[in-house]
Amino acid sequence: MPTFPAPDGTRLAYRIVGEGDPLICLPGGPMQASAYLGDLGGLPSAAGRSLVLLDLRGTGESETPADPSSYRVDRQVDDVETLRAHLGLERIDVLPHSASGDLALLYAGRYPQRIRSLVLVTARARAAEIEFPLEGRREALALRSGEPWYDEAVPAFERAMAGEATEDDWRFLDRLAYGRWDTAAEAHAALGEDGYNEEAAHAYPGPGAFDDAAAVREVLTKLDAPVLVLAGELDPSPRPDKAAEVAALFPRGEFVVQPGAAHIPWLDDPKVFVRTVGEFLSRSDA
Repeated sequence: MPTFPAPDGTRLAYRIVGEGDPLICLPGGPMQASAYLGDLGGLPSAAGRSLVLLDLRGTGESETPADPSSYRVDRQVDDVETLRAHLGLERIDVLPHSASGDLALLYAGRYPQRIRSLVLVTARARAAEIEFPLEGRREALALRSGEPWYDEAVPAFERAMAGEATEDDWRFLDRLAYGRWDTAAEAHAALGEDGYNEEAAHAYPGPGAFDDAAAVREVLTKLDAPVLVLAGELDPSPRPDKAAEVAALFPRGEFVVQPGAAHIPWLDDPKVFVRTVGEFLSRSDA
């Protein structure tokens, strides 16, 4: 995998999938290796893009930093900016998933002139002062009442909400991240678990990470770039209403709910996902 040095000297790795204009992809978790993104359901061939899949510091093939405090999300913004410069790009298209929505929004707040487009996929937005209430997770659970595993999920969910969940509970609740729990979803969940850096995940939203959220939000309300916010109909977090609130921040924001999808929409229905994102990128290019 190609690498480049971050500002503090940590070598960061990325892989390129496909050919065409680069789309920088930031993995969620927080702090999961980018391997779980795969090829985003076949997006490169559908959209004529190359995916630049970054392993955030301390994950995947990237080095572990000397200073663990550098895992904090706002301190990783310049890793993204250094990647942009390393690739020789004046402006970038950025696709964050899940928790890396905060990283992308912080980047856009600090470097708005570098954003060509944003594709926020089931993405967090605490960096713009938008919280996703826990009640939304309960609402999403109720939508799964027809699933054969629902009765077992309810007590596991309640233990999780009470802070008493076991590792087995959390693994069982992985089902809520997928619109369809089958062998492919089970394998994907295991892949994500293997690439997870727990220490980094705890540090990622640490104290001070979102101290500038009001200023970031102000910049985003004036961002002159197309933004797609894609939500899953069944996703516990964000629920579609909160994702719509994120889209409304942007002057050129678009909002789409993918039917039947949860938190991993490119696996739930790759055809719908790549069509939605591909058409948005084509409009952005035009």
